[in-house]
Amino acid sequence: MPMTITEKILAAHAGLDQVEPGQLINVRVDLALGNDITAPVAIKEFRRIGVPRVFDRERVVLVPDHFVPNKDIKSAEQAKVLREFAREQQLTHYYEVGRMGIEHCLLPEQGLVGPGDVVIGADSHTCTYGALGAFSTGVGSTDLAAAMALGEIWLKVPQSVKFVYYGELPPWVGGKDLILYTIGRIGVDGALYQAMEFTGPAIEALSMDGRLTMANMAVEAGAKNGIVPPDEVTRRYVEGRAKRPYTFYQSDPGARYARVYEYDVSGLEPQVACPHLPENVRPVSQVGQVEIQQAVIGSCTNGRLEDLRLAARVLRGKKVHPGVRLIIIPGTQEVYRAALREGLVEIFIDAGAAVSTPTCGPCLGGYMGILAAGERCIATTNRNFVGRMGHPESEVYLSNPAVAAASAILGRIADPREVQ
Repeated sequence: MPMTITEKILAAHAGLDQVEPGQLINVRVDLALGNDITAPVAIKEFRRIGVPRVFDRERVVLVPDHFVPNKDIKSAEQAKVLREFAREQQLTHYYEVGRMGIEHCLLPEQGLVGPGDVVIGADSHTCTYGALGAFSTGVGSTDLAAAMALGEIWLKVPQSVKFVYYGELPPWVGGKDLILYTIGRIGVDGALYQAMEFTGPAIEALSMDGRLTMANMAVEAGAKNGIVPPDEVTRRYVEGRAKRPYTFYQSDPGARYARVYEYDVSGLEPQVACPHLPENVRPVSQVGQVEIQQAVIGSCTNGRLEDLRLAARVLRGKKVHPGVRLIIIPGTQEVYRAALREGLVEIFIDAGAAVSTPTCGPCLGGYMGILAAGERCIATTNRNFVGRMGHPESEVYLSNPAVAAASAILGRIADPREVQ
């Protein structure tokens, strides 16, 4: 029976010749991930299971990133739980402040995830790693505890939905715009517990950074996972980087899909998701005169080097509007270092931006950019729910880094072409 790439990966990790949508299976886990919000609960449940050691100290990864550097006593206690557990279990991959990064930027960069892997993480945006051709999904903290103990997890095989993107992307349009456009078309429940498979000429031409952005936001359409079939772009990214052997899987001709969507994106404008859902998407030209008080460029969605380069192209020689706070957060220490070498940080500071150490921070309303009542922010983050970045009477608009940078300059949501 022909299978999709998602079905093939799951079948291989379940020790089965084939699987089909709806089937309940146990799968071997290549990597289990936790952060400073979710891992403390998982560690508590792990101890209740009663096993003395994690299944493999090389395959359990802990990354404190949401409230790190710690913002208060409670967050410091959370991080301490991770630190002590990592030492006790002698985990190879625990990332402390100064060496850490936003988890979903850090793991691909460090070569910890590869094509064909099954990765689970107690964070909804674990679906990011599908950009590498892996099956990757978010789970609850108790599921993480079981995976840390057993090295496996049970799940239901999802149906697959195929998205085919044709055409050549215009200037200032990238992966963030493709995924916002897609969510705007199908809705926040348009791929509920399904695998979103991204294909077509526009995807093949997309950089790995752009693909990671797309897979990251699959969960915003309700998807179980997002996945890009691996190709030469994938190979160039993982060669010399991957810590373990990897396998390139491809969907079979004749594989069954619940639906197939086809989009010509040749004339696509930069997209903006307006409050208060990621599906409330409009082209930037149709957003209207929306004044902002804050702009955030960063997060596991758009905190990579390509994103900072894009922002710097817009900000070079310009100044941030006096009524706007621009906060730029590199996704990892390596991204930060590269941005320093390339002079990007100097461009940001000259423009009047604040540059932070890697952290999730404002994306989840944690710290480093909380909004007051009535304030508006344009952000390269992934969610704009009510109160997501602070006060329930604040508003968050989602965009790509170029739009966020242009908006910071003009003090209102703007097309980057307006400041070029």
